[in-house]
Amino acid sequence: MTSETGVFRDGMHVFPVRVYFEDTDAAGVVYYANYLRFAERARTEMMRAIGVPHSGLMNDLGLVFVVHRCNAVYRRPGRLDDVLEVWSGNVGMTGTGLWLDQYVRRDGEELVGMRVRLACVGPDERPARLPRELREALSPYVGESRVEFNDNKGA
Repeated sequence: MTSETGVFRDGMHVFPVRVYFEDTDAAGVVYYANYLRFAERARTEMMRAIGVPHSGLMNDLGLVFVVHRCNAVYRRPGRLDDVLEVWSGNVGMTGTGLWLDQYVRRDGEELVGMRVRLACVGPDERPARLPRELREALSPYVGESRVEFNDNKGA
């Protein structure tokens, strides 16, 4: 796997992201919504790395994923020029969607923890069953969520 796609480590997909000026506010701190963009890129590369790219689901099966829910805890700020890692894993699957944890880390320190619920939808924009090949490809990454939403932890 190339660094463009990321690597698998400790049962999770790890995707590197450098913080550019466009990702920050006037103080050089990552704007909170940009963590969602980083997470989206990481999920896309995880799918590509397991052999089920979004383009294949769209073109071959007419399926797409939409974010149904996202819970996030912001613990520490990322800053201009930081090299961050987005860890994705602890997948939970339902008939028509999946849950996964995503963490944004810098030098091993967790900056943001997210629990994301994705719904699989068909061309009619209605829920669709997860394809067998996707279930099989994700099965090694199934696990219990470790994202904690305790407001007393962290910053």
